[in-house]
Amino acid sequence: MKITNFSVKNYQFTLILALLVAVVGVLTLFTMPRAEDPSTHPPQYLITVIYPGTSPKDMEEQVVKPIENKIYGLENIEKILTTVEDGVAAFQVKFKYGVDVDNKYQEISTEMNALKSSELPKDIYQIKTEKISSSDVKVLQVALVSENASDKKLRDEADKLKAKIEKITNLKDVKYSGIPEQEIRVDLNLEKLAQLKIPLNIVMGSLQSEAADIPGGSINLGSKVFNVKTSGKFKNAEDVANTVIYNANGKIIYMKDIADVNYKSEVPYHITRINGHRCVLVTAGMKDNVNISDVQKEYLPIVDAFAKELPANIKLIKNFDQADMVSKRLGHLGFDFGLAIILVIVTLLPLGLRASGIVMISIPLSLGLGLIAMNALGYSLNQLSIVGLVVALGLLVDDSIVVVENIERWLREGHSKMDAVLKGTKQIGIAVVGTTATLVIAFIPLAFLPDMAGEFIRSLPMAVITSVLASMIVALTLVPFLGSRFLKTHDHEGGNIFLQYLQKFLTNTYKNIMPKALKFPKTTITISIFLSVIAFGLFSVAGFKLFPNSEKPMFLINIKMPLQANISESDRVTKIVESELKKHKEIVYFTSNVGHGNPQIYYNVHPQDRKSDFAQIFVQLEEEAKPSDKTILIEELREKFKTMPYAKVEVKDFEQGTPLEANIVVRLFGEDQEVLRKLSAQVETILRNQEGTVYINNELNTYKTDVKIKINKEKARTLGVLTSEVDKVIRLAVAGLTVGDYIDNRGDTRNVTITLPRDKFSNLDALKNLYVNNVQGTPIALNQIATVSFETAPTAINHFNKSPFSKVSAMTKEGYLANDLLVDIIPQLDKLKMPKGYYYKLSGEKESEGDALGGNFLSVIILSTFLFIAVLLLQFKTFKGIIIVMSIIPLGVLGGVLFLIASGNPMSLVAIIGFIGLSGIQVKNSLLLVDFTNQLRQEGKSIDEAIAIAGETRFLPVVLTSVTAICGLIPLAVNPNPQISPLAIVLIGGLISSTILARIVTPVMYKLMPPKLEEID
Repeated sequence: MKITNFSVKNYQFTLILALLVAVVGVLTLFTMPRAEDPSTHPPQYLITVIYPGTSPKDMEEQVVKPIENKIYGLENIEKILTTVEDGVAAFQVKFKYGVDVDNKYQEISTEMNALKSSELPKDIYQIKTEKISSSDVKVLQVALVSENASDKKLRDEADKLKAKIEKITNLKDVKYSGIPEQEIRVDLNLEKLAQLKIPLNIVMGSLQSEAADIPGGSINLGSKVFNVKTSGKFKNAEDVANTVIYNANGKIIYMKDIADVNYKSEVPYHITRINGHRCVLVTAGMKDNVNISDVQKEYLPIVDAFAKELPANIKLIKNFDQADMVSKRLGHLGFDFGLAIILVIVTLLPLGLRASGIVMISIPLSLGLGLIAMNALGYSLNQLSIVGLVVALGLLVDDSIVVVENIERWLREGHSKMDAVLKGTKQIGIAVVGTTATLVIAFIPLAFLPDMAGEFIRSLPMAVITSVLASMIVALTLVPFLGSRFLKTHDHEGGNIFLQYLQKFLTNTYKNIMPKALKFPKTTITISIFLSVIAFGLFSVAGFKLFPNSEKPMFLINIKMPLQANISESDRVTKIVESELKKHKEIVYFTSNVGHGNPQIYYNVHPQDRKSDFAQIFVQLEEEAKPSDKTILIEELREKFKTMPYAKVEVKDFEQGTPLEANIVVRLFGEDQEVLRKLSAQVETILRNQEGTVYINNELNTYKTDVKIKINKEKARTLGVLTSEVDKVIRLAVAGLTVGDYIDNRGDTRNVTITLPRDKFSNLDALKNLYVNNVQGTPIALNQIATVSFETAPTAINHFNKSPFSKVSAMTKEGYLANDLLVDIIPQLDKLKMPKGYYYKLSGEKESEGDALGGNFLSVIILSTFLFIAVLLLQFKTFKGIIIVMSIIPLGVLGGVLFLIASGNPMSLVAIIGFIGLSGIQVKNSLLLVDFTNQLRQEGKSIDEAIAIAGETRFLPVVLTSVTAICGLIPLAVNPNPQISPLAIVLIGGLISSTILARIVTPVMYKLMPPKLEEID
């Protein structure tokens, strides 16, 4: 080959390039971005609207419909999933993959701002638009713990730490939570207002006017420009108290005359504790494409120094640091990598020390070149890309082994060193290019998997593709050059003692089998077809689960209180759960979040927004805890909390892949809420009666009760009272109205809230003795024009693409797979008698599988199959050659699926990756046998003679490459991470069965349908 001739003859140039690759590869290894998981940026967005005290029905009318109409009109929208609960509406907006993520974010933000100022209620507490990104995960979570420090002291210390950490440029979204913010509370005396006949609008207008901060502009004086400063914002409570409200008959009424103005804490909606102790949490996220280890070196000294400066009654606990987990995980994989290299070295002994040394030199250079390509393509060093590199380690030596072994064979046959290097490489060169191309094409579909799952997994196949391509270049350039310098002629034509024994073992193993197989080819092929049918039949035995559970030593406990439980009751029940967790010594930390979800610490679990009847506990075990130990603890806690009388306690492990609310989710679509409620009850019964389900949730099995203020509109109009004024007074009395803000002593903006005198939480007394001013300013008692009653309302309202639906969900017990349970569940769902216009759809794992493996993926598989065949056609120029080569694939599947079942793993996305990669490796090995058989026939050998010689000659490099691949994969196979081990297990099982059977089936297939010589010329 020309590239080989050039490399050998211009050895100085080859050497310099090799050194350059080595140096740049090492630099790349140390400077590449490092992270635990790959960075993903799907075109998905979360819009959260917080409007405290608003029922789901009112939220739907006032907030949801305007937003859905606006978002649904945007280009390339794929779906909108809307969930509406008390005071909160969450919109999960997904666009088609391929759109510009940042542009779509700007579009949504623009539309939300426009809606806020036009169609949406003015007193909405918060509208938040977020991109869904893996970088949303908090890399750091620390707790400031104290049982006796005041709210203000804890808040101030948390604010100080926040200010220090957010100065680190590579961190983002530094926040603290679990402590109510300070505000200036204006507690109005409505009776005084009524006596003075001061309308509420006047009071609010005065405060809003004084709180406005309007810049005065600038003026020129001589040759200089001066800014004009105006009154500015409120600075303290005294400013608010001295606000002039009214001037009647020369008498000035100040705010302090009609209200009590003081600093107070806002109503708490998020209570946090760590290991049962009161705390405030400080969290920080990390920006994309940075090295988490480098970032840790910046924030750790700050956190450690701050801990020493804290008052004696406040303690700092660093309970979550993702950098430690990344370092540990990458360290384990690094160890696996080192162990794999040692095992590979051992398997190379039959080649001899010099030949083995050349192959070992090719390994770091191939990996270095692959890393350089990965970095240039924007991939980071994470758990999946490292797995890809370890998988590649077992494959990238194939090219070098095949080339070196062929050069060695030529040397053993007595050829000169230069002839052996140039002609030996030329003889095998086309086969090396062809086998590498087939392997790359096999992994291409995985690099183009659609949706978030594809983006998440992509760094793994890309690591394999870049490394294997790099190994081909190294095998055809550097390996021949090194061979020309270091290899020498052999004293023994059989090679060293290891090679002699291996060759003898292989010959003895097949000496009785091969003649019989070739004598009865049809019987042999019938047996192989039978084994292939068994292989594909075993897939149903293995079961299917697209993504496995996480192996990380942590999990969540969700506490779902009875409907409308207040935060105090939720807190009481959370303490009961905490008391049980304290009994388990294997638990290092448990962080309780009452009324809110824990800040995001896993890439696909987004925190629950404020919800008074909800609590979540983030449980962390010892770092070295095994996944099996975690599973046992989860099952033990599930059993313990199953009979909890006060709440539904769900112990949930983290799962890999796209976000899932539950394993099985049935969505029921239709317009009438009552009909949906009846259908939901029937679906709930089906799921509850199904063995293997746990934590069945049906949002419509109970309705909540709301307090209804019914206004007598005729009477109100007669008395000159506007309905909007009634609503405003009620909101002021119950939730309070934000009328402005002020700057505190730390420079942060805080709210000025106007409300009525009350305790920490509002109760029904807030609706007593309320007055509303009519258009003339005369106070009218609320009970004259309105009555207070109770009414039932749905707990939540859901929309999918604007269509209302209800959902019933279930988790699966340990040892059960959702897909297996659905085999029994779906027929029962199909039998349900649904009115016209009502239907169901499956979500959960089923929807996730459709997103990951549907759509464009089939097109990519078809394209890759045709490319696969095209490359083989270029190699053999005959379809017979393709059939011979590909006939071994089902036999590799047999070993892969048997090993998968034996290890207790179901079929999953990583197992699919294993089978796809396996097909490329098998074809690669089979191709070497067929290619050499063709060459021998062209040299004049008979078919039987060519088959026999090729089998003896080429089976040795096939075995060597398979054994090195298997040994390289063993550390991954025993890795406890279920996101990694199934891939290696499939490859090892498949390589064992296909390598053993290829020696029989490929020659027999060749004898049954030998390509014509003119076809392969």
